[in-house]
Amino acid sequence: MKRRKFLTSSLAASALAVTAPGSYLEAAQGAAQGMGREFYQLRRYHIINGPQRKLCDDFFRDALLPALNRLSISPVGVFDLSIGPETPSIYVLMPSLSAEALATVETRLAQDAEYMKVGAPFLNAPAKEPAFDRMESSFLQAFEKWPRIVLPAATATRAPRIFELRIYEAATDQDHKRKVEMMQAGESGIFSKAGVEQVFYSDTLIGTRLPNLTYMLAFDSMADRDKKWAAFRGSDEWKAYSSQPRYSFEPIVSNVNNFILTPTAYSQI
Repeated sequence: MKRRKFLTSSLAASALAVTAPGSYLEAAQGAAQGMGREFYQLRRYHIINGPQRKLCDDFFRDALLPALNRLSISPVGVFDLSIGPETPSIYVLMPSLSAEALATVETRLAQDAEYMKVGAPFLNAPAKEPAFDRMESSFLQAFEKWPRIVLPAATATRAPRIFELRIYEAATDQDHKRKVEMMQAGESGIFSKAGVEQVFYSDTLIGTRLPNLTYMLAFDSMADRDKKWAAFRGSDEWKAYSSQPRYSFEPIVSNVNNFILTPTAYSQI
């Protein structure tokens, strides 16, 4: 139990470590709240098929999501990793306008009696039968020009949909900042013209393999994804935009991590 608490509160510890006066996170929170920009905690639970699958689904659906919603953390996305490394994995996306709310979420959840009661089988799982194998967490800040999550149309009707989570790493801070600028200044608009639904764009404040940015796209199906990506990449506007000297003087993205996610039946995204 102590080990699980340590893992699930690792983000809070990391955030507190950088909240000294004048810290980047403190400055970012002030700027984001003033402009209505969201923060995101993105978790990846690597599990082993079998009892862990049911234990996680029961916990996320019946304990975690309702408790997060009571804390005004909504909508919460829960997704299965369909294509990508280290399957099976479950991704959980938590949005909030408050960095502190996300960094201290485990402390506040522990004060919720209903959460502790309903989530007991997961939270109190013994070491010989753990609830999950490992959990990783990153802390993100929404782009200035894409400040909030935008739900795809299919979410409201619970229609079939898939999500593409993309992480762009950069070799230098300069390259990273230029890619963020590039996506805000024109790339997202070209996605829109290609019919791509965009869920969120964010800069990673705390996580691995920094600097990097993370964003999410939505599609009806893999066929729909392939069709719209082809339209995007083949557009004259994209070819002209991406070849501008400001963005093509060197490879400003050094590595791309790409994941195809399928929402669970109870996901709010």
